[in-house]
Amino acid sequence: MFRDKKVIVVMPAYNAAETLRKTHAEVMNQDVVDHVILVDDASPDETAAIAKTLDDTTVFTHEKNTGYGGNQKSCYRLALEKGADIVIMVHPDYQYTPLLIPAMAGMIGSGLYQCVLGSRILGGQALAGGMPLWKYVANRFLTLAENIALGAKLSEYHSGYRAFSRELLERLTLEENSDDFVFDNQMLAQVLWHGYTIAEISCPTKYFAEASSINLRRSIVYGLGCLHTAATFRLCKMGLLRLGRFPTLR
Repeated sequence: MFRDKKVIVVMPAYNAAETLRKTHAEVMNQDVVDHVILVDDASPDETAAIAKTLDDTTVFTHEKNTGYGGNQKSCYRLALEKGADIVIMVHPDYQYTPLLIPAMAGMIGSGLYQCVLGSRILGGQALAGGMPLWKYVANRFLTLAENIALGAKLSEYHSGYRAFSRELLERLTLEENSDDFVFDNQMLAQVLWHGYTIAEISCPTKYFAEASSINLRRSIVYGLGCLHTAATFRLCKMGLLRLGRFPTLR
């Protein structure tokens, strides 16, 4: 709990057997965490079996792979059904340190922000932490383009370490978003569409063999999807396009 607010950590998991126990143990060492929800996206490894042995954890397994975005949709739906007031997404591959959970929960629970990102760019240590140069350059280019189109000033849009308030999650039409990796980007565009400020906290970068990463081809598809999201956001703002993802505001 944080100030009587229920804190649930959600883990969208795929082939996370090697790092799951370590990530989960560190998550549960954070005193503010009440419960963990792990959604296994039909992993062929032992992810689901290991998850079922972990304390204070609800495990939900997709019968077939739905994609990263589809996995997150289940995560947020289940967290709200469990009564979460604060939802924090932590990847079970241990790429993002769970040690930041109390700080992120505090920023949401204090009422200052409804959305917080763990930024790998703030602090200037992304490359030193192992982020490949081509990913860093792509991150910088996409972030610049998106800041211009979305009217924001974020250090990056591509972190998978995120915290949300219940109020915010209940307003977003997440089912209108992609089931693929671009879901992350579309969700942040929705947050900005509804007029919320997105806070950021510096997060150490960790890249290693077991950490999940998408290949070059899928990265290109993701990048084009981000640019498409930014363009459609701007067109909707101008009244030239209507999408369920960006509903009419009242």
